[in-house]
Amino acid sequence: MKKVLGVIFISFLLCTNVYATKILKSGFITKSAKVKEGFAVEDPKNKIIIIFNHGQNTNDKAKKNECVWAMDLINQASLVDEEINGKRIRVYNFCSNDFAGDMSLKKSWWKSKTPYVGKHKLDKRIEKNLELVEKFINIGVPRKQIIISGHSCGGLLTLMLLAAHPDKVGGGISYMQACFGKLSKKYKVKKVGPEEALKKFAKKRPGPAELRQRQIDNIKKSNNVPVLAFTHPRDKYEGLLSDWLEEVPGVKRIVISENYKVNGKKCVVGGYDWKENVSKQKNPGHVMNMADCFQYYNPVILDYIASRIK
Repeated sequence: MKKVLGVIFISFLLCTNVYATKILKSGFITKSAKVKEGFAVEDPKNKIIIIFNHGQNTNDKAKKNECVWAMDLINQASLVDEEINGKRIRVYNFCSNDFAGDMSLKKSWWKSKTPYVGKHKLDKRIEKNLELVEKFINIGVPRKQIIISGHSCGGLLTLMLLAAHPDKVGGGISYMQACFGKLSKKYKVKKVGPEEALKKFAKKRPGPAELRQRQIDNIKKSNNVPVLAFTHPRDKYEGLLSDWLEEVPGVKRIVISENYKVNGKKCVVGGYDWKENVSKQKNPGHVMNMADCFQYYNPVILDYIASRIK
């Protein structure tokens, strides 16, 4: 009987709107956070295209049937049709989770001392972004009016792309960059400090630690990384390990509030027809950019875009 009830309960969860709002296709985001497939852009010279890159549930492996949930796109949708100097914003949701990095089949790599060899999944996602950029340019969108953005692994991707190819697009917007697990929480950064925490990470996961540091070093080497980067100190992933962004030329970092409020307003996340307090999420700090209170920063985002498309 318990097994039957368990199956019924799981079936119920899978049928609720919280689970039914997974978005699995690339396309332009509407004001209601729906996604319409296609590349058609009317009056492309007067459009600003923001390409939004999702996060990843795995560091390097391919994940089929995974892109974003509706909650990921609510605040992106709030930017749609905003106008800057007569140019209207469109946001393109870019699904790129269905391929893997070169070492993804080496099951022991995550636990080994072996440095990463070849192209990591993020490197391949960057290549896909650059191909997409050229498609938009070919239909008439000016290069400087294309902005790369992304959350979590997509945020790190954004920083990596703009560090390596600052002239390929107008700029970038990174939200809670991270792609190596819950480092801030797991290695107790708040208690032992960043340096000691990263030593423990390098001892336990030498390969991933080397790759993460290499990616950061490559970003820091660039003369100009025109990215607006948002971080939150309570993000369990890289929340307390994000100060290196302050050393990157061109990056403008904004640290979201110490708590789960923005400008004194409680934060709520939601899909199409559900809402809950952000603090009830498994990692509240990591999804602050998906909460309604985050739209407080929309003027900052619009000012940043305006500064990049001049």
